[in-house]
Amino acid sequence: MTTLVVCIDRNSPVADEYPVVGRQAVESMITETGVEDPEDSRVNCLLEGLRVAEDLETSGDDPVVAVVGGGSDAVGSDRKIADQTESLVAEYEPESAVVVVDSAEDERLVPIIESRVRVDAVDRVVVRQARDIESTYYLLKQFLADEELRKTVLVPIGLAMLAFPLLLIVLDSTTIAVGAIAAAFGVFLIYKGLGIDAYLSRLPSQTREALYSGQVSLVTYVVAAGLSVVGMFAGALEISPVDSSSPFLLANRFLFESVPWLTAAALAASLGRLLDELLEREGVRSAYVNLPFGAVAVGLVVRGFSAYFLERASVFGPFRVPPMDFGVVEINGFAMEAGTRLALFILAGILISLVGVRVAAYVSKTDIERELVE
Repeated sequence: MTTLVVCIDRNSPVADEYPVVGRQAVESMITETGVEDPEDSRVNCLLEGLRVAEDLETSGDDPVVAVVGGGSDAVGSDRKIADQTESLVAEYEPESAVVVVDSAEDERLVPIIESRVRVDAVDRVVVRQARDIESTYYLLKQFLADEELRKTVLVPIGLAMLAFPLLLIVLDSTTIAVGAIAAAFGVFLIYKGLGIDAYLSRLPSQTREALYSGQVSLVTYVVAAGLSVVGMFAGALEISPVDSSSPFLLANRFLFESVPWLTAAALAASLGRLLDELLEREGVRSAYVNLPFGAVAVGLVVRGFSAYFLERASVFGPFRVPPMDFGVVEINGFAMEAGTRLALFILAGILISLVGVRVAAYVSKTDIERELVE
């Protein structure tokens, strides 16, 4: 079995001398190259080629060791290596080949060899003392060649390095400058990590598509955004006149006033999406059916907890049930304890959530039965 052991030397200054074939010719080349430049990594590559040839010969193969190379011109060098490989294959008719390289740049030429003869193995030689340095170099080279990585990593670092001295001059405080840059990095990482950039890039096309197709969700999303703004404004108005040293109570007052509006916003958005599903499809996915129920259930539970904490802190008095007369049944007015009211809110949230699950399961079952009938 004839095996071609190919050592690749892409940027050789003596490209016209290739290919070099045979053990003696390669040993002579090793001596000349080593005497001329003892630090040249090609010496190690050629020695590895001879070692591989000896191992193949020991195992019973008939190895042919050869060195192919090109000049400084990238395209011309690759074409020369391709021509040299074709001549070697035509002359020795090897059944397979083992490629020996000493750099990632030479390793990129393996497909050229592989297109002419079957390649069984690729042996990359790295000088032991320079392994970490070379690996780091090629990693940095690949990193700098990736445009997306450059924009994601180098641009924020460059902006931070420019902003730091400016913040020091304006604020005259190293702590504040470092804190501001750290906060900016945190916002950027959240922005990239949550995929907000991808969502914002798709938003114009999705909005244009919704306008052209007349989707109901476009209107309900606008309504939901308006209700959300109203809820945030109502919560801010609630805590603005309050003089309280407890951030926990301020947060609960904000939630108590804003949650109904935010729940209505979530309900409007989910109902619009549900209507779009009903209009576009014969059936509807169960997740969209369950979403409005989930929004109402979460809103009830959050408002119940905020009301409980505010009542226990004596921000406002207990809830009083007014007297009611239904003819046969008459209910006297009474004050409801904070724990009882919290339990009722939680129970109502659970019941609404269970109703949503049952409705979604029924819709999903109906869709499956319809598909089976069709």
